[in-house]
Amino acid sequence: MKAKYLIPLAVFLVLVGFLAAGLKLNPREVPSPLIGQPAPAFTAPYLLETSQSNGAQNGAQGAPTFTPQELRGKVWVMNVWASWCAPCREEHPLLMALQRQNVAPLVGLNYKDQAAQALSLLERFGNPYSVSITDKDGRIGIDYGVYGVPETYVVDKQGVIRLKHTGALTANDLQRKLLPLIAELNKS
Repeated sequence: MKAKYLIPLAVFLVLVGFLAAGLKLNPREVPSPLIGQPAPAFTAPYLLETSQSNGAQNGAQGAPTFTPQELRGKVWVMNVWASWCAPCREEHPLLMALQRQNVAPLVGLNYKDQAAQALSLLERFGNPYSVSITDKDGRIGIDYGVYGVPETYVVDKQGVIRLKHTGALTANDLQRKLLPLIAELNKS
């Protein structure tokens, strides 16, 4: 008779344990299978060139393009953003501060956006990016596992992704995660 009451109690305690463990997890951290893997290769047109060619698609004939291979041997940061993204505007001053520190090239991947609107935003708020490229159709984002914008990746000198940050960066993220990791990777 007592076992009849102990089984539901045991199930309840197990469920409470799972709930308690889940509450300790950070919902902003989305695990990425790309951490520790080579950054996906891509070729993307520069944002300015896309705007000047009347909205040319990725891979347009004759348009200058960028590939991550150009940064081989350097630690670099890729920030996925869009002009229509409110959290991207929130983190923009932090990206400007990161640029001023000149710790690593900052690649801006403009995601599923209109080039004219993206350039207007950069003109209005400042351009933190060493390189501004566009992913109009989202294919590069798919390869990188982009869930939404903004997202930020740190890539080491060998082209391996070492960090993926989902959501807008905060000053705390910059000071406790990005800058120490970039400094460590620059030493090696």
